[in-house]
Amino acid sequence: MSFSKTSLFARALLMLLPSLAAPGIGRADGMEDHISLPSAEYSLEIDKSARELLLRQGSRIARKYRVAVGRGGHGEKQIRGDNKTPEGVYYIAGFNEESTFDIFFRLNYPNVKDGFFGLQRLLITRQEFNQIVDAQRQDALPPQNTPLGGAIGIHGIGQETPSLLKIHRNMDWTKGCIALTNREIHELRSYVDVGTRVVIRE
Repeated sequence: MSFSKTSLFARALLMLLPSLAAPGIGRADGMEDHISLPSAEYSLEIDKSARELLLRQGSRIARKYRVAVGRGGHGEKQIRGDNKTPEGVYYIAGFNEESTFDIFFRLNYPNVKDGFFGLQRLLITRQEFNQIVDAQRQDALPPQNTPLGGAIGIHGIGQETPSLLKIHRNMDWTKGCIALTNREIHELRSYVDVGTRVVIRE
């Protein structure tokens, strides 16, 4: 079935409308979880320009962390390898607690908004866009192998050394993820769960 740009955009908008129920997301290991937001209703807000991550409990700021983001500079992530951090509303889709970067919180990137603009820019095919839409509709992790990239998340440093900690404090060094120190990522892990809302802005 072919879609006009208008109907395609309408489909994307429908997928982006806030749900009355908490969204479900597939786990990073491919197993499905049907989830609800943590009972404390924590959420994360990341300001790329300020290099700051806020842990919110409702409207209250519970914790504040300095972070490093993608070394690709300002602007929204568009394609695999641009080393930019995406912008928008995401959810924690799973955890890898044996990551090279200590703990890794996988995000549900690319979401429908990312897929729609990727399609409009001819970066992905209609089939790939539909797979992204279907993944969000089915509460599953979206495809990680499209030209839009994947494996975007929040993580620690890994094997911390004085030189790595200095780099972390002074520059953006990731390939598009958001990085904290190992101590901070462990602390943050105790507040979040699969389904925690993550807002990323410039």
